[in-house]
Amino acid sequence: MTGSDFTKLTDLAAEKLGGKTLLCSDDFFAEKENLLKPGRGIFIAGKYTDRGKWMDGWESRRKRVPGHDWCIIQLATPGKIHGVDIDTNYFLGNHPPFASIDAFNIMDADTDDFEKLTWVEILPKSPLQPGSQNLYGVGDQHIYSHLRLNIYPDGGVARLKVYGEVIKDWTVVSDDETDLAAALNGARAVLCNDMFFSHMGNLLMPGRGINMADGWETKRNRSPGNKDWVIVQLAHPGNIHKILIDTGHFKGNYPDSCMIEGCNIAPGEPIDFTRDETDWTVILPQVKLEADHEHYFEHEIATNGAFTHVRLVIFPDGGISRMRLFGKPLL
Repeated sequence: MTGSDFTKLTDLAAEKLGGKTLLCSDDFFAEKENLLKPGRGIFIAGKYTDRGKWMDGWESRRKRVPGHDWCIIQLATPGKIHGVDIDTNYFLGNHPPFASIDAFNIMDADTDDFEKLTWVEILPKSPLQPGSQNLYGVGDQHIYSHLRLNIYPDGGVARLKVYGEVIKDWTVVSDDETDLAAALNGARAVLCNDMFFSHMGNLLMPGRGINMADGWETKRNRSPGNKDWVIVQLAHPGNIHKILIDTGHFKGNYPDSCMIEGCNIAPGEPIDFTRDETDWTVILPQVKLEADHEHYFEHEIATNGAFTHVRLVIFPDGGISRMRLFGKPLL
């Protein structure tokens, strides 16, 4: 993976996916939990707390003794890490000049005592620019479950994004109620024609959406016969037996109807969805939708073939909160 292409992968540390900050050396000015929140962080001029300027990130106090600050993160799911974004957005005179990242996999550890663990350095001490997304590729392709972000010597980081692949042992999964479209299982939204209001990846997040921003929403389109679409790479090839389309929070802007198509791409086969040369098979024929509603479809499913990718098509535009595709992985 070249350049910053890794940013198209899943953020394994995202709070909304289940990532957690467990422990840090110091978060006097701004709480460690901010590190894993969505977006890049905001700035509110004139907003202060009883400890100083309010900042949307993790910020330690000015260190007056030797050493450096650190924060331990539990990834939402174990995975292979391809790159990180150590974002210092709005941290200008108070960003750390350098950072490094260590990692370990709890399955390989003899103890859960963080101080006694043997950490592996996956990002050496690297310079950070103020107010910037600091993107670094990671060459170590072992599986990790926890990270330690080290900052030298102190300061503030707005967000940490950890881009990689979910690793799941599919040999122990036999349940035909597995959600093959769940990001936690490794599914990924790879392409859409429009995500003006909110990101396509929200479709695959755990739980129900908390508001309209926590879904996939396209802009209003007045073109006759318009349809919007998003393509999802399933977590594992499989048969789809039940479908959930959730329009939660979308009331005056839900799609009139939707359909789902699927295709089967062989491993290693070159694919370019932008050329629209894929042979799609209808899984769910076009069906009507309601506002702010969980729609379950089972008997409506037109085929039980094996698929690696699906395309959700909405007519003519609007917002969908979540898509669940329950089925049995093919091993």
